[in-house]
Amino acid sequence: MAASYVDSTTFYNHSRFLLLLYLFKETEQHFFSEKKLEDRVTMADNPSKSISQNTNTHRVILFPLPFQGHMNPMIQLANILHSRGFTISILYHQYNSPDPSKYPHFSFHLIPGGLSEDQLDKDEPLSAILLINTDCIKPTRDCLGKLLSTHNDTACIIMDANLFSSQAVVEGLGIPRLVLRTSSVCSFLAFATLPVLRENGFYSDDLDSRGEDPVLELPPLRVKDVQAIHVRSLDFTLKIISNIVEGTKTASGLIFNTIQDLEEPYLANFHEPFRVPTFLIGPFHKFFSAASSSLLTQDRSSVSWLDIQKPGSVLYVSFGSAATIDGESLREMTRGLASSMQPFLWVVRPGLVQGSEWLESLPNEFMEVVSQRGYIVKWAPQQEVLSHPAVGGFWTHSGWNSILESICEGVPMICSSFFGDQKVNSRYVTDAWKLGIKLEHVFKREEIESAIRKIMLDKEGQEIRERALCWKEKIDVSLKTDGSSSQSLNALSDLISSFKSSGA
Repeated sequence: MAASYVDSTTFYNHSRFLLLLYLFKETEQHFFSEKKLEDRVTMADNPSKSISQNTNTHRVILFPLPFQGHMNPMIQLANILHSRGFTISILYHQYNSPDPSKYPHFSFHLIPGGLSEDQLDKDEPLSAILLINTDCIKPTRDCLGKLLSTHNDTACIIMDANLFSSQAVVEGLGIPRLVLRTSSVCSFLAFATLPVLRENGFYSDDLDSRGEDPVLELPPLRVKDVQAIHVRSLDFTLKIISNIVEGTKTASGLIFNTIQDLEEPYLANFHEPFRVPTFLIGPFHKFFSAASSSLLTQDRSSVSWLDIQKPGSVLYVSFGSAATIDGESLREMTRGLASSMQPFLWVVRPGLVQGSEWLESLPNEFMEVVSQRGYIVKWAPQQEVLSHPAVGGFWTHSGWNSILESICEGVPMICSSFFGDQKVNSRYVTDAWKLGIKLEHVFKREEIESAIRKIMLDKEGQEIRERALCWKEKIDVSLKTDGSSSQSLNALSDLISSFKSSGA
């Protein structure tokens, strides 16, 4: 009996040991699995922590246009490429310069003698673009040449497509040049078609009588949409745009912050004039947020205010970083917002109202309305605001970044437009994709009130919201492993790697 007892005890202890070993290994495996997942999340939230994971020794130099709507996508693209293992260097002007401390995983290189604050007329974007492309060629080439001489691992440079002088900058330096277009394919196609539209009489003097006529070459655009593109003079506009288009055609590749499914019907017309490798890898902000690259300080109290609002009840109003309105438009906005009886979060950027510092132009009675069901900030964390459950609509200036961010969160839009590609963008949103309603730039209280109530309360607004949510799902699919944006990003990474491998 004693021997039998000892054997049973030994067997029991041995079995207990094996069970504990098994549980330990399961726990260990689970722990390291969770740890790997945690590391991946940390790397996405803070790309600087992924530096040690980089296995690609190729460097990519990026050169953004120094305006927020262009800077944000370029910095996001830099983060995307860094996550793919590329080493990143950023060229920048003193004007609207990024904060290098926010991106310790990048190297930054100031262009000495480049663009400065007092050189720009901020009310004329095309004039600013021309200045950057004419007066800054030599300092940019000198800075780039110095960078290349110290970094022989550079595969290519990616420049904003509006930097049409970039071909002249890189000539003789022996480096491939890709361009980033921060607008939609549709709007870029409209810009590229302007000379043809001029020949076809779309810039004649009878705009008032033909404004609503369709542009048969570019459905669903109307004559007034393409008429609105030019500033100062048509000849000046066509000269700048022609340079941008021709500069794009000579690039080694073209990158868009957009989604293939959204613009599929227009890609065939696009590929005919632009016979360069094209990569639709958006939306960039779904890979990396634009929050850290904002040139304006974000007021996070806007999110706290949203936290106490009812789901889907708030209209978010923001006209971006560059648009301006006059005093009369401001007054009509306040009247429309007040009479709509809807809660609203309104971004009143300093400089938004012509001749006003900030809120001093707002009527006193409107401030009483704000205290009851409105909230005003100088700038908001837009991506976080649009994803908030309390937000049910977005009154936007129709900048491409804002449109993408709204579609990604399934938020229906009220589209106003001010300059550049914004009228074209708003036409596609309202007439092609049917994700919003259009509000003309000449603001009237009754029209504003009607648009707000329609998008927030009426059946039409609900139908738009349902379509927007369907597009949100399509975008999520495009970002998965087999999705169109993910595959296009793989192709872009392969192209960049091939430059260095082939000795280009």
